[in-house]
Amino acid sequence: MRVLAIDLGRKRIGLAISDASGLLARPLDVVQAGGAAQVARIAEIVAQLAREDDGLATVVVGLPSHLDGTPNEQTAEVEAFVAALRGRISQPIALQDERLSSVEAESRLAVRDRDWRSRKKKLDAAAAAVILQDYLDGRSG
Repeated sequence: MRVLAIDLGRKRIGLAISDASGLLARPLDVVQAGGAAQVARIAEIVAQLAREDDGLATVVVGLPSHLDGTPNEQTAEVEAFVAALRGRISQPIALQDERLSSVEAESRLAVRDRDWRSRKKKLDAAAAAVILQDYLDGRSG
């Protein structure tokens, strides 16, 4: 079954999905962030993915922190989002360190796309794919 990753941002939320074997991650979508409605929107996406043939086993949420691993100003926001989402979905939610995921995603996108405006539209979903691949690799190792 598949795994969904969420990269929660203040403006945009990046989504990535694994293949059915749970080995490979790919960017899925970017949705606009926005208050309490964002939890309902993500819960709706989770339910939709769970109904598909390949199902949905787990949701992974990127947990932001400073480079030294200590919580930053967004850590509490993500934890509150996860608590609200847990009340709306039946799948387990795992937290995954997201340090430097956006940097890695940007460098990967820059190899194929020189236009920064084009890359910016894809960055959040690409960062979610980096987070998800880290989670999948850690789980299999």
